[in-house]
Amino acid sequence: MSDDKQVNNTRRNLVIASCAAGGVAGAAAALPFAASWLPSERTKAGGAPVEVDISKLEPGEIMTVEWRSKPVWIVRRTKEMLEGMTSVESKLSDPASDVPMQPEYAKNATRSIKPEVLVLVGICSHLGCSPQSKPNEAKAEMGADWSGGFLCPCHGSKFDMAGRVYKGAPAPVNMEVPQHVYLSDTRILIGDDKKGA
Repeated sequence: MSDDKQVNNTRRNLVIASCAAGGVAGAAAALPFAASWLPSERTKAGGAPVEVDISKLEPGEIMTVEWRSKPVWIVRRTKEMLEGMTSVESKLSDPASDVPMQPEYAKNATRSIKPEVLVLVGICSHLGCSPQSKPNEAKAEMGADWSGGFLCPCHGSKFDMAGRVYKGAPAPVNMEVPQHVYLSDTRILIGDDKKGA
């Protein structure tokens, strides 16, 4: 084999090896770059529906989950909590939930699909503060006729155990009930109300 042919073969092999190495390096650099275009787990959690297991939620307990960077409360209401809601209806600004702060299927006296389980965005409808739970036992602080609910510490808005606002409160409307659906007796999907989503 002549020296020219040997040089050409060597050059060709070097070009092929360089191209292959460059292609692999380019792909290795492109993968993380392309992956950065996909939404992060935090972004997906910020807007995507959230599935919640409520099997360990005892009567009278509240659990908080995050959906769209907001606290969502899930309250397992007791019989006493439900009875207390009927005794305060005359004191509420919108007892029938006429202002659409809930899906149509939650436009009822309990503002829920199942009366014993409340799903509520834990943000005051006044200026976005997070109210505190004030059980029936907080009568010394809330007044003798208090039957349980929520108090916004920022400006004093009061809400009953369905998130309905009391008359005279700075909050203009009831607290928001997000879209949700039961996937089973113990699993709720918050942020969507279509089964199988």
